[in-house]
Amino acid sequence: MKKVNNVEEYIEKHPEWATELNFLRGLVTETELEETIKWGAPVYTLNGKNVVGLGAFKTYVGLWFFQGALLSDPKGLLINAQEGTTKALRQMRFQKLEDIDADTISAYIHEAILNEKQGKRIKPAKAGSKPLVIPQELQKALDDSKDLKAAFESLSLSCKREYAEYVGEAKRAATRLRRLEKVIPMIMEKVSMNDKYRRTGSGEELRN
Repeated sequence: MKKVNNVEEYIEKHPEWATELNFLRGLVTETELEETIKWGAPVYTLNGKNVVGLGAFKTYVGLWFFQGALLSDPKGLLINAQEGTTKALRQMRFQKLEDIDADTISAYIHEAILNEKQGKRIKPAKAGSKPLVIPQELQKALDDSKDLKAAFESLSLSCKREYAEYVGEAKRAATRLRRLEKVIPMIMEKVSMNDKYRRTGSGEELRN
């Protein structure tokens, strides 16, 4: 896949969302945030800190706020694409240009900038701050496959916890098994869930 060097090239790769992407980009670039490319997508920073991201997916275009959990969200527009895994990041999704209210979105962006200036942020939990609890579905899969167990054991403690919590937090057994099926290939690749999400935009699928 061709590397994206700037925002113009990113928008060219998503012509079906060009109008919406340009409109959202305009709202962000009206602020003091600096435009850059990270993980192959537009990211807007303040003093080197990630504040807002811009992205296009199959069924929607959106903004994500790196410390979105701290926003007041008066319109209820923010969603967590990976419930139980992502603590700070929040997304705002749109299916068409008419869904994007400029004044509302600008208010969210300016609140995010103010929070960054004030140093407000959700810090990730330390790796040793809580025990690793492996749900029985995942444990059985590990016991049944030496290769899977070896791949899982090679991961960092934080990565292991991501997978264990994602599978175990589901209330229904059928959902836990469905989630297990989704993460086994990722474990075998020896990547974290967050890394896979950034590279593929698979967070929407992983929610279920």
